[in-house]
Amino acid sequence: MITKVNHIGIAVKDLDAAVKTLKDVFGLEAAGTQEVESQKVKVAFVPLGDTRIELLQPTSEDSAVAKFLVSRGEGMHHIALETDDVAGDLKKAEEGGARLIDKEPRPGAHGTMVGFVHPKSTFGVLLELVEETGKHSS
Repeated sequence: MITKVNHIGIAVKDLDAAVKTLKDVFGLEAAGTQEVESQKVKVAFVPLGDTRIELLQPTSEDSAVAKFLVSRGEGMHHIALETDDVAGDLKKAEEGGARLIDKEPRPGAHGTMVGFVHPKSTFGVLLELVEETGKHSS
């Protein structure tokens, strides 16, 4: 079952500069950075109340985030919805007619399991389903 917005993903060209901007302009501190090899990105989570901002910098020119930056530039990349059963919710979404990017969950940042729903099925917004399976610092 989907329970809340887990985070909002923002694609950036320079992760360090983006982290610095959020700190300098808004006083928001990143809870460290992590490379997510399966998605070819380096990420920083910025806690903000009961949710987080996820800054994403591509680590490879062939990553989805790199392609997003080329076509759209920096900006909102996705909204992540927290679930207690990412596999079940992916199946339910597909049964409901959604086009999936991931038919099975894959590893995400901070020990999570994730699956993406194509934006053509969700009003032009890429949705990430996130199951918190591990502990993270945020």
